[in-house]
Amino acid sequence: MLAPVDEGSATAASASRTQSWLSRRVAAGAVSQAARRRRPGRGCLRAAALGACLALVAPALSGQQTLALNQNPLKSMSLEQLGKIDVTTVSREPQEVWKTPAAIYVITHDDIRRSGAQNIPEALRLAPGVEVARITADEYAIGIRGFNSRLSRYVLVLIDGRTVYTTLTAGTYWETQDTFIQDVDRIEVIRGPGGTIWGPNAVNGVINIITKNAGDTHGVLATAGGGNVDQDFEGVRYGSVNHRGMAYRAYVKGFGWAPEYHSDGDNYDDWHGGQGGFRMDWDRNARDLWHLQGDVYGQDFGERAEAATYNPPANYDLSGDATLYGGNILWNWRRVQGEGRDIDVEAYYAHDTRNELNFGDIRNTVDVDLTDRLPLPHQELSWGGTARASHGNEIQLYSGLTFTPPQRTDELYQAFLQDEITVVPNRLTMLAGTKVLKTNYTGLLGEPDARLLYTPTGTQTLWAAYTHAVRTPADVERDFNLSSFLGYQSGLPVMARFSANPNFRSEQLNGYELGYRASAGSKFYVDLASYYNHYGDSFSEDLVRAPYVETSPGPTHILIQAQFGNDLVATTSGGEVAPEWQPTDWWRLGGWYSLLAMHVKKAANSRDIGSAPVEQGSSPEHQALIENEFDLPKAVGVDTYVRYVSALPGIGVASYWTGDARIHWESTHHIGFTVSGRNLFQPHHVEFSYDPGPPVGIRRSVYGEITFSR
Repeated sequence: MLAPVDEGSATAASASRTQSWLSRRVAAGAVSQAARRRRPGRGCLRAAALGACLALVAPALSGQQTLALNQNPLKSMSLEQLGKIDVTTVSREPQEVWKTPAAIYVITHDDIRRSGAQNIPEALRLAPGVEVARITADEYAIGIRGFNSRLSRYVLVLIDGRTVYTTLTAGTYWETQDTFIQDVDRIEVIRGPGGTIWGPNAVNGVINIITKNAGDTHGVLATAGGGNVDQDFEGVRYGSVNHRGMAYRAYVKGFGWAPEYHSDGDNYDDWHGGQGGFRMDWDRNARDLWHLQGDVYGQDFGERAEAATYNPPANYDLSGDATLYGGNILWNWRRVQGEGRDIDVEAYYAHDTRNELNFGDIRNTVDVDLTDRLPLPHQELSWGGTARASHGNEIQLYSGLTFTPPQRTDELYQAFLQDEITVVPNRLTMLAGTKVLKTNYTGLLGEPDARLLYTPTGTQTLWAAYTHAVRTPADVERDFNLSSFLGYQSGLPVMARFSANPNFRSEQLNGYELGYRASAGSKFYVDLASYYNHYGDSFSEDLVRAPYVETSPGPTHILIQAQFGNDLVATTSGGEVAPEWQPTDWWRLGGWYSLLAMHVKKAANSRDIGSAPVEQGSSPEHQALIENEFDLPKAVGVDTYVRYVSALPGIGVASYWTGDARIHWESTHHIGFTVSGRNLFQPHHVEFSYDPGPPVGIRRSVYGEITFSR
């Protein structure tokens, strides 16, 4: 039974708390009411796994295959050669960076190694236009060209072609996207929409993490280290090839991170975990290439969150450990049928369990993907399709956080067609295509795309693009109910609730891009990109109606009801410039600068409660990186990085400068020593504000590492 009440009297006593609570981003975050505690067996589990792996690979130490540490990357690959690296993210087919009509940046294996990054989010700081903000020791906000958030709802992330974007919360849980970092071959980052090839949610960009072929990782590699924040990390990988020519490798790794800086002393965010995996690659003959890979992981994930109950009416500020675990297996087959003609089939299964302590999610995902490429006179036709099903079982722990229904299978069916037409040989190429898709929340949707690539000389390229992309609804928008207790009014408890919105629509983007690349021999290279994006039906937080009395769930209470809607519109414009200069064979100077102008406002007749300023002010207007890489005598390498990020006024985060440095010495052909420092300019600084409580300061850290290979 519902009865209206006076809006003014119901909200007078708690208006400020209502506004504050309703304007928060809702994402899965959970912790226990129990006291903070260290779970037993973390170190023992990692040590046992590493010991087992070492026992497995020890016999190989006397083998003949050798993996050298001293690769001297600056002297072995010029800037001209870096521009000719093959990438696959733009068209799903190998294509030189130089000839790509998109704003793509490649983070190579050596870039990651020299940066000292211990995980994928830290490595992404190297890419222009990517907003990487560490929230706590174990949480990141990563966006591209605006709309940064804990779950990055406009960025599609893949690992070896496996989509890790979750349909539960419309984003990526970065803490569980991991691999043995030494096995990463490259990270391809597309700034700008990629929906025609990759489908929904590739709105502002695509991040494709590609690991090495098993044939490139023979022998033993072991690494271990630690410091004041990344307290311990260790990993072992072994690879070989059998008598039938099938290459394989296996790895195991573990890590432990100390809490970051907390002004209130609640050091809840220590982070511990382990992971293992394998990969097999087999070139069966000149036509067929197979590979099979898989990973398993487990983590104790410290976090802070809020929960609420109706009976009794109460809020809980929670901090403690969530338990995360899961695994995946991926199979791929490629048949080369002739020059420019091949077919690629990929399938994967992934399981993820998040035992967060105000809710749980048990998710199983199956995906099958087909891509075919057909050369025709003066053009090349690509087509393909995807079928995906992701079944989630949501576990209710508090009456203030529910999913209706608690179990659902999210479905995606999509097909794409793209034609690459040579207009003027070696000068002008046009690409045009579209993707058609359907999910369990939508009807048929289209994502058309058109691109031009012009190469006036052998050292210059100019490209332009138009793309329409969509971000499809997620479970948190269609099925999610989140409540908070605000106090008492006229003897009745007052509750605020985000209610499920069965009418939430897909967010829309129309994007326009223009880019230019040029090189001056092997010494200088520059990449420029500019863009203008218009967003419609954008995510908003809307008041539904005047406060009223609700009797169920009991006890009887006054309800202030809101829901996620599509009542914002936005534009973004800006660009990135990324020059590199190599004055000598032992020194490389590089970096980038990005500019973002973002304008978010209410649509006509919008009921948004004020989320537009938060959206607009959660991404930096200016970012910059300056990097110096030196290869010195006696096998010593020195690398320095200086970073600037402007303020985030929407969430109260100040601008900051900071720097990283790394010194590496290869004492022998097989043993290397590294000392790295990160965030060196100040004891701690805030990069993002998300969790309940005061913002977390990211601490200055120093660690040492020893690496052995054979």
